[in-house]
Amino acid sequence: MRLSKPRVSPLDDSQLDGDQQAALAPFRLSSLVNDTPGSVLNIFRTLAHAPEALVRFNAWGSYILSRRNALSPRQREILILRTGFLCRSGYEWSQHHRIGLQSGLGADDIERIKGGAGDGWGPAEAALIRAADGLHADQFIDDVTWAELGAHFTQKQCMDVVFTCAQYTQVSMILNTFGVQLEDGATLDPDLKAC
Repeated sequence: MRLSKPRVSPLDDSQLDGDQQAALAPFRLSSLVNDTPGSVLNIFRTLAHAPEALVRFNAWGSYILSRRNALSPRQREILILRTGFLCRSGYEWSQHHRIGLQSGLGADDIERIKGGAGDGWGPAEAALIRAADGLHADQFIDDVTWAELGAHFTQKQCMDVVFTCAQYTQVSMILNTFGVQLEDGATLDPDLKAC
């Protein structure tokens, strides 16, 4: 975690105006991001300070996490976790560690994501990790990695690789800079404690 306390504090229900309540309503219903019906994660309670932005943020984020994204949930979570790790976002890693387990990744897979595209990955998944690395380091996927992606994925899937990494780079920037803290009971990965 970059910050030990929020710079922008999450809003409590008692602090919400009508626009903020409306912007948070979809998150009270989402089973993907909430373990408890009606609960709202700190990221969304923080973004509720800007309800118009939150509504648009949710529209794009909903695409990334939906079946409209041509990547499988497992492939998508590899990209999200690699991006979150590279961005040193403890909050992102914590949330998507759980979602990754629900999306077909094992605990060993998730731990291996930290090390990059080395041993243990098949060619398609290694290409995903290299793509995330390139986008993080250079905001670009080089020709070699693009060709590797093209050998395993459709053009739409390759586009969704970029969209997914871009979205979660933005999310990590938001989380890190605003100081969004983990939910009660969540565990911070030891590799992301002193960022």
